[in-house]
Amino acid sequence: MIEKVLIANRGEIALRVIKTCKRLGIKTVAVYSDEDYNSLHVKQATEAYHIGEAAPAKSYLNQEKILEVMLSSGADAVHPGYGFLSENDDFANLCEKNKINFIGPTAKSMNLCGDKMECKAAMLKAQVPTVPGSPDLVKDAEEATKIANDIGYPVLLKSVYGGGGRGIRLVTNDKELAEGFESVTGESIAAVGKSAIIVEKFLEKTRHIEYQMCRDKHGNAVHLFERECSIQRRNQKLIEQTPSPVVDAETRERIGELVVKAAEAVDYTNLGTAEFLRADNGEFYFIEINARLQVEHPISEMVSGLDFVKLQIDIANGEPLPFKQSDLKMNGYAIECRINAEDTFLDFAPSTGPVPDVTIPAGPNVRCDTYLYSGCTVSPFYDSLMAKLCTWGQTFDESRTRMLTALDDFYIQGVETSIPLYKTILESEEYKNGDLSTDFLKRYNMIDRLTEDLKTEKEEKSKAAVAAAIIHSEYFKSQIKQNSNNSANWKNKL
Repeated sequence: MIEKVLIANRGEIALRVIKTCKRLGIKTVAVYSDEDYNSLHVKQATEAYHIGEAAPAKSYLNQEKILEVMLSSGADAVHPGYGFLSENDDFANLCEKNKINFIGPTAKSMNLCGDKMECKAAMLKAQVPTVPGSPDLVKDAEEATKIANDIGYPVLLKSVYGGGGRGIRLVTNDKELAEGFESVTGESIAAVGKSAIIVEKFLEKTRHIEYQMCRDKHGNAVHLFERECSIQRRNQKLIEQTPSPVVDAETRERIGELVVKAAEAVDYTNLGTAEFLRADNGEFYFIEINARLQVEHPISEMVSGLDFVKLQIDIANGEPLPFKQSDLKMNGYAIECRINAEDTFLDFAPSTGPVPDVTIPAGPNVRCDTYLYSGCTVSPFYDSLMAKLCTWGQTFDESRTRMLTALDDFYIQGVETSIPLYKTILESEEYKNGDLSTDFLKRYNMIDRLTEDLKTEKEEKSKAAVAAAIIHSEYFKSQIKQNSNNSANWKNKL
């Protein structure tokens, strides 16, 4: 049984894993870079070890250094979180070779999930529908152009080794394809050191809907319901919710059965996510498996009542799932807003630096997973995600309005954030009506509407300030008059 877990990550996900481990009586080992020596995960873990410079390649991506800490600290398991080494099959294999329990899928399964062509072939064999596209890797831009013309533009150029929205380019003609092919190749090499490109048909007005899947080492598999992740920027998710407005009970069961088939097709163990595109005609197409815990897992925890990190540890310990699919029920509605340190008006450019003061939202059915504290720093070396703000409600609107209140309560001094944009989105009629798509921001001109909202807010604050000044002025005038009358009365008495 696992007794000590090294968390090969940082920030809020490291804190999330520490929290469950503490509850289970499991010791934790934190690792940290020069940049993170004052971070909360360093302070809250049982032990903490420095592993290198701020740059990820010299710290959080340094497999040999992390292995050295695992062995010297006596950790018998590692939790990779998400990002960094979480989907690196070489790292999973390194742990397996050193008899360290990797809390996730096997290296072999991870390798299969990470290779989009091999994974696609496995899905087709399991009769899980996939997006139309190239039957194999394309060797150059010329071949990609031919396929694109056969299936019709627009198409997506995708790196087989991409992830997190990276290594993907939408192209609408031959010229864009030639430029995009070189760009995607470069992104893939920069991210993982290798490149291989596929071409897929771009489906217009699609929804991004993913299913949490779970399979133990005994072959028992279930899905833990869907999440709607359609609100994105540059193929990266901003707001997620569960359940999806367009998934009814019949669809949930039908696609859920495909998810279980997908897990079995790649011999997946532990928790992961099967991601789908839902076309405007209601058809679902499998796109990939994320072989790790997802950023947005808290909202699935809120509607399922399960602790996913505990479930991961139990599966890694070899325990069978304690439930069947029929035992699982969805309860209520949950929304997650990814609070990013970004300037919305500078094309979501990262905003970094000290955070002198911060107020974290709290209250019934409000959850905020974050590394922020007053006096911390948002580093330029890592992802812009600062916090995951989640709310739950018995109804969708209760969850939505609770989120708006929580966003109002969230105060982060020193950096630009995505909070104002989320307020505009959550107040929009399109969001309220569930009219979502992966091009939601562009389709409904959300940045322009945010500008108008901020202008209106500024004008209202200005009017309020003038009104307050007038009230104060009238008050002081009355006080002066009162004092004058009192002075005259005293003179008369004297």
